[in-house]
Amino acid sequence: MALILSIETSTDVCSVALHESGELLASQIHQIEKSHSSLLPGIAGEILEEIDKKFKDLDAVAISAGPGSYTGLRIGITTVKGFCFSMEIPLISVDTLDIFTAAVAGKFKGEYLLCPMLDARRMEVYTKIVSQDLEEIWPLQAKILDESSFKEIQETTYIFGNGMPKFRDISNQENLIFIDEIVPDAKFMGGLAFEKYQQSKFEDVAYFEPNYLKEWRTTTPKKQLL
Repeated sequence: MALILSIETSTDVCSVALHESGELLASQIHQIEKSHSSLLPGIAGEILEEIDKKFKDLDAVAISAGPGSYTGLRIGITTVKGFCFSMEIPLISVDTLDIFTAAVAGKFKGEYLLCPMLDARRMEVYTKIVSQDLEEIWPLQAKILDESSFKEIQETTYIFGNGMPKFRDISNQENLIFIDEIVPDAKFMGGLAFEKYQQSKFEDVAYFEPNYLKEWRTTTPKKQLL
């Protein structure tokens, strides 16, 4: 058994969740900008108290590793490092786009691809594409959107996340299905964090930094989509 506190601050949505061996016990989500730093310790304390647990009962803390808001990611990682140092427990990182994907995985029928989009700036998003079995098709990348984006994709593809609306406004591809109101929520981090916990895939608490995706090198997709 492993009691893991998960924290997600990559956007203006601040969320905290508590899982035991991947099963959700309690969670809170707040859509409040620029207030993550003051909210997090109190929310974590409330969640633990809700199920009659204390900070000393935690086995690990998980954090959304980015990409995302520079300020939000900095606040999140600073908070969880404080928890890990004070309680001497491991730090687990979970990619933000994987958290988006966990929110919709397994919800659709037939064969399809999943494409989370995290808003960057102007017409740019951070995105990736995975199969319905979560096999990576396109790796994480920063992409500038235009009318011709994703024309090479023929499969039914579900697109979601806070970067999705600006692509929906310019796309006319019938095989692309746009899903509203999917946010990176800590309650979807449980299974991902527990898997890493079982494999002892922990971060160095002193040196870990979020993935701001400041630089990007073009890569070739692992799998042809045509």
